[in-house]
Amino acid sequence: MTKPPSPVTSTSKAAARIRAAAVDAFATNGYGGTTTREIAARLDMSPAAMYPHYRSKEDLLFAISYDGHATTREVISAADLPGEPPTARLRSMIAAFARWQADHHAQARVVQYELTALTPEHYRDVVAIRREITQHFRQVVEAGAAAGEFTVPDAEGVTLALMSLCVDVCRWFPAGAYTDADAVASLYADLAMRLVGAD
Repeated sequence: MTKPPSPVTSTSKAAARIRAAAVDAFATNGYGGTTTREIAARLDMSPAAMYPHYRSKEDLLFAISYDGHATTREVISAADLPGEPPTARLRSMIAAFARWQADHHAQARVVQYELTALTPEHYRDVVAIRREITQHFRQVVEAGAAAGEFTVPDAEGVTLALMSLCVDVCRWFPAGAYTDADAVASLYADLAMRLVGAD
């Protein structure tokens, strides 16, 4: 399990308020289009008041990104059903992943689409968690293929397709008839079964 880097450890209410305001600002205007002054203004505080919690805008983005990825990893791990067949495991994990992306679409959009703004060190820390999440899914896909439950020509490619499918939810949700996260979870679980060729 990856140890949380220091900027993520702040659990104070003030830090949580700052992260929430930053998520809203980054999701609306993009990381590059947002200043620390604008984030502070949303909270009726000065930029200097944010410094004890986050030394820079990039530190703030890192905290949001790390937290989002770490939470996603926990959600997926909790949704896994190790004692069940791979089909049940994958359905549950995909549903949980898609539901989280819908329920937290603003944070997820920042987490997924602002990665390149991180410093190389912070980028590596976050990508390490992404790899853990991907590997978890791949293990289940491979288990399903080995058990004859899935028909996949390429476990790695199918795993990447499954991940991409779920990650994209934050880009469009809510839209059209899909305004309920549970409906998205059910739809994506069904789509996942088609992607892996499950009966």
